[in-house]
Amino acid sequence: MTRPARLPRATAASLLVGTLLCAACMDLNVPDLNNPLIQDLETHPTRAGVITAAQGLFVGARANIAAFNGYIAVMGVLGRESYIWNAGDPRFFTELLRGPLDGGSPRFGGNLWYDRLANIRNGSITLNALAVLDTTPTFGMTKTEKAATRGFVETIEALDFLLLIDGRDTLGAPVDVNRDVSAAVAPFVSRDSVFGYIVGLLDSAKVSLAAGGGSFPFAFPPGFSGLTTPATFITFNRALKARVEAYRATLLACGAPCWTRARSALDSSFLNVTADTLLKDATDSVGTAAMLARGAYYDFGAGSGDATNALNDPAGDNERGHPSLRQQVETQVSGARDRRFLVKVDSIAPKSRIFNHTSDMGFTIYNSPVAPVAIIRKEELVLLRAEAELGLGNPAGAAALINYIRVNSGRLPARATLAAAPADTIVTELLKQRLYSLLFEGGHRWIDARRYGRLATLPNPVAGDKIFRVMPVPSDECSARALGANCTPLAP
Repeated sequence: MTRPARLPRATAASLLVGTLLCAACMDLNVPDLNNPLIQDLETHPTRAGVITAAQGLFVGARANIAAFNGYIAVMGVLGRESYIWNAGDPRFFTELLRGPLDGGSPRFGGNLWYDRLANIRNGSITLNALAVLDTTPTFGMTKTEKAATRGFVETIEALDFLLLIDGRDTLGAPVDVNRDVSAAVAPFVSRDSVFGYIVGLLDSAKVSLAAGGGSFPFAFPPGFSGLTTPATFITFNRALKARVEAYRATLLACGAPCWTRARSALDSSFLNVTADTLLKDATDSVGTAAMLARGAYYDFGAGSGDATNALNDPAGDNERGHPSLRQQVETQVSGARDRRFLVKVDSIAPKSRIFNHTSDMGFTIYNSPVAPVAIIRKEELVLLRAEAELGLGNPAGAAALINYIRVNSGRLPARATLAAAPADTIVTELLKQRLYSLLFEGGHRWIDARRYGRLATLPNPVAGDKIFRVMPVPSDECSARALGANCTPLAP
């Protein structure tokens, strides 16, 4: 990658997100001496400028993740985890549930597209600045600091590309985006190529992080507690690699080679199956719950210029649970529902909307405006390990891990005969545990149903609703790239 990225909208990355800026409050003809412009970072980078830019990727990474109509909310509707109940806009029912999805709408076309590419753009600018610093060592950034920063940036870029392709699937996406704004737009490549590019970024980042010394030259937010050195950040990188390889194994029919790489990545992640999982049991409820919650999170704040978590909505004014959550939930021996359901969902006054969509559940998973949102945590890694074991012909190992989650996270009884069940039955059980373990954390139900070829099994109780496979590409992107009327990408 040798040129700065091109964003679909020039204004989306007119300034780095290293600090929260107010572009509308400044004369663009006069330099803002408090905030370095992109040109300064590209042509005359400094250690301070690179550090500010890299740290700003934390801010860009959370953009639109927890908006009331952002990534988690929209993906939740598509996967039948939730409804966007917002009374002011019926399109969250008419379009998201019935279609056609409008690529011109900021909610369904650009909402989960531009923010990801904007942060990738900022990451590319930071990497370009590091390349300049490689030839100008007098700027005071050590070799290990540059390696650590490069590994961090590439990991965050990989995360953003993953969220991008999770929504677009067979439409593919552009990856060669590190281009000058005057250059031709980057071509779309296939879904398989996007996943391959993500793996390349993660593996390149791992090499850089390994050479990154004992610390980063910038501070981390609280959501990355325990992952704040290059060595520990590698474990986050490997957790993402395990997720990506599991997606490739199922969605792309990669099979055993991808499962092998997923298991290897898990062995180098912040999951230690023996120490963290199998030595704990249901009697260790507090310790096990805390252990399963450990991982990486997006942070939010209520301070001036900060962003709050808009999914904090226990009254259900904007977000409501899908009726299937209660219909499909299992019960504990005591008769109480699955502990995960009880922790994340609560009963509220029932309401109905257009086409007789009804819900009486509000989400309590985000219990304050500053509640963090999981990027990836140990509970998911345990279930990814179960997937890998099943994919590599070890149903007993898969069943043990699935039952571990049933007992320790859901407080449900173990399924004693699961190991002897057909593989399809084990997958069904696995996906159910993933639903309640990862509920309303990132569209996992929709992604999982698609990659296992089970979109048709998603609950669809209201006649006329449709299950969609992909979200559209924004209409201006379609036009700029000369794509067809349905925004079908050109052959890569």
